[in-house]
Amino acid sequence: MSLIETIHHGDVVELQLARAPVNALNPELCLALRAGIDKAVAEGAGGIVLSGGQKVFSAGLDVPHLLSLGEDRAALTAAWQAFFDAALAIAASPVPVVAAIAGHAPAGGCVLALCCDYRVMVSGPARIGLNETQVGLVAPEGIQRLLRRVVGDYRAERLLVAGEMVDAGQALQIGLVDELVEVEHVAQRARLWLEQLLALPRAAMLQTRAIARADVAAALQPQNIELPRFIESWYSAGTQQALHALVDRLRK
Repeated sequence: MSLIETIHHGDVVELQLARAPVNALNPELCLALRAGIDKAVAEGAGGIVLSGGQKVFSAGLDVPHLLSLGEDRAALTAAWQAFFDAALAIAASPVPVVAAIAGHAPAGGCVLALCCDYRVMVSGPARIGLNETQVGLVAPEGIQRLLRRVVGDYRAERLLVAGEMVDAGQALQIGLVDELVEVEHVAQRARLWLEQLLALPRAAMLQTRAIARADVAAALQPQNIELPRFIESWYSAGTQQALHALVDRLRK
């Protein structure tokens, strides 16, 4: 079964993360997502909807897989690079991308959503946020920029330092997501927003969008991610202890 399900809705292509049970972002899924975006654009898609599961949009990076790599720094670097490349593919997409968030979106799942033009989330108890500090990680400067861009500097500082996840209602209130709908309407509403955008004069809309979103792609450039530094911190004793504790909780 494909890790990305492609669903065509006229000019809109929906790319649905399909790695059961929680769309954990391993290298294969990240590469498939990047390829799916490239293919949709090459085949003339006017816009893209990025969707996931109904309980979990994406649980973020596949931490058990990353820990299984042990001291293989090359493999660990490649895994994280695959994730950042997938995020950049969304951020730099020449056509609009909308996140259809029908469930929880922690950490890497939130990053993918932040790279999109617009975020439609399920109303209710689903939570979203960058909880990296809770598992001993430091969100790179580029990722922090993405959050500051949508919620403002001070709010982003508070959320990032605490590693706080917020529920859908609070996410809407602070601007982390753009609208809330019932679960059965999340993907549909994302498509409708795109269709309204695509009804505008195409050249003017796309050129204006490219100028307005230049900072999104810039945030994910290597100098703002500092991947070697991030990998070094991954192996610190405190981070390893927190990550292994997370995996133990997941197994229970």
